[in-house]
Amino acid sequence: MQTLDYYNQHAEQFIADTLAVDMGSLRGRFLRHLPPGGRILDAGCGSGRDALAFARQGYRVSAFDASAALAAHAAALLGREVPVRRFEELEEEACYDGIWACASLLHVPEARLPGAFQRLWRALVPGGVLYCSFKQGRGERWHRGRRFTDADTARIRAWTRDLPGLAGLETWTTQDPRPGREGEAWVNALLHRAGGWGLD
Repeated sequence: MQTLDYYNQHAEQFIADTLAVDMGSLRGRFLRHLPPGGRILDAGCGSGRDALAFARQGYRVSAFDASAALAAHAAALLGREVPVRRFEELEEEACYDGIWACASLLHVPEARLPGAFQRLWRALVPGGVLYCSFKQGRGERWHRGRRFTDADTARIRAWTRDLPGLAGLETWTTQDPRPGREGEAWVNALLHRAGGWGLD
């Protein structure tokens, strides 16, 4: 519970540090694979920054976060309910054209990551796309009260190799956009599910 406690206790500072970060280029790369007005799940939405951006672009957005404090902020920002949920509580099937898991799966213990990916994958429609991001590295660690599972392309490939209908995995590295964090690298991934409407 230590990571969750961190976010509930430091929600205001976390929101201040992340709400204004420009994620437009990453969102754009994700949205290229979605139909106009498609359904998006922001899985581990944090402040609600990206969910709001998607909604303003005409997408139908659902969101959740494991932190009650962050979910409450996101709900106020979006003007709608944002449930307090964990990845293991995700039960939807074939509901979303895209799932956005930005810097959220990185807090799941490595042993549970394949299961988390399976649940997210089931929630995608055929032809859907899943975005996720991890701090670049290998292994699990604790840092200032939070658990992190770091990743590289090989690790993401291993966690997702059993996903049914996985039609493609693309990964790329970016630098942290927050001031003073430019030296930190992130691994981004798009996982494509076979079938669907064919814009990918």
